[in-house]
Amino acid sequence: MFTVQQIKEAHSKVKSGANFPKYLQDIIELGVTSFETFVHDNHTNYYGKNDFQIASEGFTETLTIADESNIEQFKSDLKSHQQGNTDYKTFLYDCAKSGVEKWIVVMDKMTCSYYDKVGNEMVVEVIPSV
Repeated sequence: MFTVQQIKEAHSKVKSGANFPKYLQDIIELGVTSFETFVHDNHTNYYGKNDFQIASEGFTETLTIADESNIEQFKSDLKSHQQGNTDYKTFLYDCAKSGVEKWIVVMDKMTCSYYDKVGNEMVVEVIPSV
């Protein structure tokens, strides 16, 4: 299947949210069917066919996720990130302050769904094709 190192190599090409669709195409080619990223330490669980699963290590620094979600602020920060105005680390801080605990990307639907600490879906976006 695929390795965390292969995924890291694909991710190293991402400079902002504007590069996200290309990154997804790259990891789809590796065999990733979905993944779940946790904002507090940035660890990610990757899933493939036949119940294949691997996880990346998180950062040593952890972020505190706000207890109350702020969907409008998050939408604004997300848009800014997708336009290339912020780097990935800044995006993680923005997620934390807006109460985003994690996001889940499902490749066959090309969706990215953002969730708060209690599991409520905050935002679902359709990822544009490359």
